[in-house]
Amino acid sequence: MKQDYFSANNIKYIDYKDVEILKKFLSPNGKIMSHKRTGVTAKNQRALANAIKHARFLGLLPFVVK
Repeated sequence: MKQDYFSANNIKYIDYKDVEILKKFLSPNGKIMSHKRTGVTAKNQRALANAIKHARFLGLLPFVVK
């Protein structure tokens, strides 16, 4: 089983401004990858999804990649 990225790196708060970390959890098309693919816990997956959506809304991340 995969280790939760955020637990392994001792990250308590998933910040929407930390775009480099958020990009790791996006597919090449810009979709949010499932927690089964990434190994992130359900709690952190929800926080991750909210952070990505917040970053997209503010224009830090793209909605789709063509």
